[in-house]
Amino acid sequence: MKILMVSEDLPGEQIGGLGKHVVTLSNALLARGHEVAILGRSFSGAAADGSARQIGFNGRFIPGFDFAHPGWKETQLGVFNPLKRPWFARKIARAIATHAAGFDVVHYHGHLPMVALHVDRALNFIQTRHDQGSECITHLRFRDGVVCAAASARACAGCIHPAPGPLREHVSALAVTRYRRDAAEAFRRHKTIFVSDFLRRQFLRQIPGADLARSRVIHNFVDYSMLANCAQAPRAGQVLLAGRIDAGKGFGEFLAAARGRMPPDARLLVVGDGAERAALEERYASRQVRFLGWRPHREVLALTARSHVCVVPSRWEEPCGTTVLEALALGRPCVALARGGTPELAAYQLHAGQLQLGGSMDRLVAMLCERLARPPAAQPLPPAAALDVIHAVPKILDYYAE
Repeated sequence: MKILMVSEDLPGEQIGGLGKHVVTLSNALLARGHEVAILGRSFSGAAADGSARQIGFNGRFIPGFDFAHPGWKETQLGVFNPLKRPWFARKIARAIATHAAGFDVVHYHGHLPMVALHVDRALNFIQTRHDQGSECITHLRFRDGVVCAAASARACAGCIHPAPGPLREHVSALAVTRYRRDAAEAFRRHKTIFVSDFLRRQFLRQIPGADLARSRVIHNFVDYSMLANCAQAPRAGQVLLAGRIDAGKGFGEFLAAARGRMPPDARLLVVGDGAERAALEERYASRQVRFLGWRPHREVLALTARSHVCVVPSRWEEPCGTTVLEALALGRPCVALARGGTPELAAYQLHAGQLQLGGSMDRLVAMLCERLARPPAAQPLPPAAALDVIHAVPKILDYYAE
């Protein structure tokens, strides 16, 4: 089968979970004899072959569209522009139309569900929804430090301006209403994968009448054989927090709750970069807490494998956290908040009790301390695991063929 993957997140020097998902799936399909290319962003002077190597993709990368001036001055104006996201969706759709000839399926992984409205109806098009951007224009449903439960499109104006007023509320509401309407129509018209049942339920909660008959839920996955090669003996007392350091990830709240409570011999490693890193490092860095900054993916996996416990303190509702899956695949205990799609990942534990879920940050720290009080288990990894991409590939190929 000839498959064209599409994502505006690729290429990039620091790719997140969505980009990793695309590369892992693409390489797994290539290894099984399928022809796969990735269509992504273009950069002045960037060579396509170099872009493929940069993201770890073993096939052909096609630079297809630029995202110059993506802001459209929304922040300065304090409104969500009703025309912005449809404009970028059409740009991606035009690139798809240019390159789709000869491919059996086009699989889009991105942040603009309405791309599906602008491709040929006859095209075998499928998209994977990786975040809450099906109904939330910021993709997070996280506002002012808490999960957002607002249903009104007018309430969304508060995410772009602290005091929007009637005019800004009206314009932003037009943008959000159109966004949600277009997403619902896109899901009715073309096939859609949600990476967790949580995401599918969240969309139906916001748009109860949406037609999701053509959708499926297929969880995220990892390259288990590659991760198994990273396995190492864990170090007693090493605790790992890895991810983007911003408000939704909960690093600050966890560090505050953990201060003075971890055993004296525990060592907490914070890996990643983001808006809150400098302030948190200034406040919490110590002999016991080290901030390592951004690290290449292989290095993060090695740190995960060597850790006594991994912590995922996300306060926003993670749809299907790759960080959790990687910890599980490497046999490491993981403690996380019981939010979003994370509880669904308990199905992928390599042994009972490997993933522990807490309802509060205080409980998360308590579970961590309980784990640290026991010697780290160094059980050999099984030869196969349900979270391996090889188990997702047949489901996805079957969906392609429908």
